[in-house]
Amino acid sequence: MTALRFASTLALGCLAAFAVSAARAEPRAVLELFTSQGCSSCPAADRLLGELAKDPSLVAMTLAVDYWDYLGWKDTLALKGHSARQRAYANVRGDRQVYTPQVVVNGIIHALGSDKSGIERAIGLSRKQSHPLALPVKATVSGDKLTVNVPAKDGHAAGDIWLCPITKSVPIKIGRGENRGNTVTYTNVVRRWTKLGEWNGTAQTFDVPLKELQSGDIDSVAVVVQSGGASAPKLMLGAAQVAIR
Repeated sequence: MTALRFASTLALGCLAAFAVSAARAEPRAVLELFTSQGCSSCPAADRLLGELAKDPSLVAMTLAVDYWDYLGWKDTLALKGHSARQRAYANVRGDRQVYTPQVVVNGIIHALGSDKSGIERAIGLSRKQSHPLALPVKATVSGDKLTVNVPAKDGHAAGDIWLCPITKSVPIKIGRGENRGNTVTYTNVVRRWTKLGEWNGTAQTFDVPLKELQSGDIDSVAVVVQSGGASAPKLMLGAAQVAIR
């Protein structure tokens, strides 16, 4: 191989590596799995989310709901706000379809949580229809703080900036109800939603002390910028996820 050909090959390799790195830097989808420990159809979706969460181009989160608690087992991870969020999504879409397991993709399209091909179709459709996640949100950990940067960008709808503390893996042994006797592992469990601020096209930076986040079993955070507000959630404008331990 001549020196010129070697240099050309090396340059192409570097460009390819840069392209892969750049592709991984920006997510293609935010996946919100609405699930319940009391739902017999959910464990398959919970396992699938665990697989999808390994894809660095996806921000995959588990949002446990409480509306199946009456079946005999109270979901130990559920938040009432997650049930309200799922209903708000359904109201915005106009279809009023609330069920488990349900995945909401990029804030605008839903799919059966155990249907991998259906979720991929929803990701593709959401990107074709609405161009989600065009805002390059950055979340970095340095020293004793988490820094969130949301850049300036013209021509976008305003959105709320949300910080979601997450536990990467939570095994739960279910004692009663439809999944009695089973141990189910939940991935990227959202523990709460904290509004950092509002984005209206101008650059925003937030510093959050890690001591406020690293309580209990929280080991990572997701940051999402979403249009529509809490009562009418719509398109995901940007997102990032980072480990904090």
